[in-house]
Amino acid sequence: MNPFEKIFNYQILSRLEDSGTFMVTSQERSWLKTMLDHPAAADAFSPATLEKLRAILEPDAGMETPEHLLEKAKAAGKPVVHPLLRPLRRAIMRKRAINISYAIKGGRTHKDQPGLPYKLEFSMVKQEWYLLWYHRKNRSLLRTRLYSILSVSEEPIAESDADRILERIPQLLDARRTEALIDVVPRYNGELSRILYALSCFDKEVTYDEGQDTYSVRLLVPGDEQEYLLSKLRFLGRRVRIREGAYLRRRMLESSTKALERYGIVSACKEEVP
Repeated sequence: MNPFEKIFNYQILSRLEDSGTFMVTSQERSWLKTMLDHPAAADAFSPATLEKLRAILEPDAGMETPEHLLEKAKAAGKPVVHPLLRPLRRAIMRKRAINISYAIKGGRTHKDQPGLPYKLEFSMVKQEWYLLWYHRKNRSLLRTRLYSILSVSEEPIAESDADRILERIPQLLDARRTEALIDVVPRYNGELSRILYALSCFDKEVTYDEGQDTYSVRLLVPGDEQEYLLSKLRFLGRRVRIREGAYLRRRMLESSTKALERYGIVSACKEEVP
């Protein structure tokens, strides 16, 4: 393809993107039509959207894929799509208050709690959805998993009150955040892109010390995601070292000690020490 053809194609794609239009291949249309026949499609789309998509894809042929090939075998687990995702997402977009009932540990329940939904979060560690919401009565920020919610309904709220609460929530989140400083062991500087990719879901700042040939990554970690960060650091292994972050250092030391004790290495080391 010559440069003029590339420029022409780029202009067409740019104009399509600006108009909200995107191009799909026949294989993508066939794949989408097949996926819309899956039972989970009813939970992922509203009835109107699902009907519209099926009408658009009616002329296309679906993939002739046997049912047992639609999804590879896996361990039994909770489905990713939850029935409450759509109504909660709609309440967040409309800035509507909610009346929520949910269960807590010990079998107890909190019923008819007034709140304002802020964000839906998916935990990669526990593989389930959580709702981050503001308790209007207690004036506190709570995080409740969707499977613990017994019922939820929308309630009207003044727009000024909703805006005031939504402005305060980021301040509450910042107060919960902690900082951690991670050093990349110079021997593994060549794997910096892999290390940064593993930490890509966190807010970070990377600095380089030319004298010691060391890259340092300063992370801003929400209080409820420190265990997830630890799982990433364990995955990176000897490539990184925690320089700052008392809780992270203590938890990493605990897990490492337990792993060594499992093979009797710690006790053997203690016997050799005079």
